[in-house]
Amino acid sequence: MMPLGTLDVTLAGDHPQLLAPATLAALAEWGAAESIGVAPIDASLADTAAFCEAYSVPLEASANCVVLAGKREGQVRMAACVVLATTRADVNGVARRWLDVRKISFAPMDDAVALTGMEYGGITPIGLPVDWPILVDARVIEQPAVVIGSGVRRSKLVLPGATLGRYPGVHVIEGLANPV
Repeated sequence: MMPLGTLDVTLAGDHPQLLAPATLAALAEWGAAESIGVAPIDASLADTAAFCEAYSVPLEASANCVVLAGKREGQVRMAACVVLATTRADVNGVARRWLDVRKISFAPMDDAVALTGMEYGGITPIGLPVDWPILVDARVIEQPAVVIGSGVRRSKLVLPGATLGRYPGVHVIEGLANPV
């Protein structure tokens, strides 16, 4: 498995206890498990800044997944947005227009957890509801190795950015995020 910082990365499929049930099921269905690693971490260090510092992972190799809720004519449209930790998602511009909604915001924590079956702070694009589009900034796909959530706070997934770009439901978007 690809080393990254001080993470102890092993094959994700060999450690189901480190994955949310939805993530485990999605990995099995996707069939790309041989290129995806998982690393146990201290759950209290799951937030990006603390995680990167503690495990010597560069911010540009860490990606965040946020759940968005957009509304148009009374209909709610859910989506996920994945951007590098060195950037900020253009939620009110690019994401709102892509989803074709009038209003958009980050989904409330309770809704995000209930709808995904994942832990807040560990939500990952792998295992989200299949009808949700997953918007991924092109910078993420360019990374040789990227760290994302595993569905739980006690571990992280490590995979090539290009592999994430091939995950079902992913839409790679140039300019989805801007540098911080």
